[in-house]
Amino acid sequence: MARRFRGESHHKVDSKGRVSIPASFRRVLEASDPNCQPGGNPELVIVYGDHRRKYLECYTMEAIEEVDAKIDALPRGSMERKMLQRLFHGMSFPTTVDETGRLVLPAKLRNKIELDGEAFFIASGDTFQIWKPETYEAEELAATEEWLEDLPEDFDPLQFLDGAGSA
Repeated sequence: MARRFRGESHHKVDSKGRVSIPASFRRVLEASDPNCQPGGNPELVIVYGDHRRKYLECYTMEAIEEVDAKIDALPRGSMERKMLQRLFHGMSFPTTVDETGRLVLPAKLRNKIELDGEAFFIASGDTFQIWKPETYEAEELAATEEWLEDLPEDFDPLQFLDGAGSA
């Protein structure tokens, strides 16, 4: 099993769109890029998606290849395949981590999520997301809190894993 991203952090974004990637995230990117030499600059794909997506989803090379294989398995010409190709191939930005451990986010991507000054990174298993901190707090964090409020006080979310993976 591939390494997973874990944790969250805030990082400054400079006027040229450069932002440092959390060190632990860089290790996962390096381990998940079959073409990356030790100490090299790993590649990744940033999927920005349609107008509803308010964050950037960063895929390791292994993770995006898995998505690509699933898209390719859909019937050629099907609406599902066309839409997924548009969302994951067309609305994406392949890039490389620079020698100082930073990403350069083009203005188009920064403008899409209204990113300026600071970025919030949060792990999501085999991907990580980049958010404008205020948007994350207002939308994702609020949705998580609301979801948790609907559960009984003594509920342990690990219960959702009972039976997971069994056929």
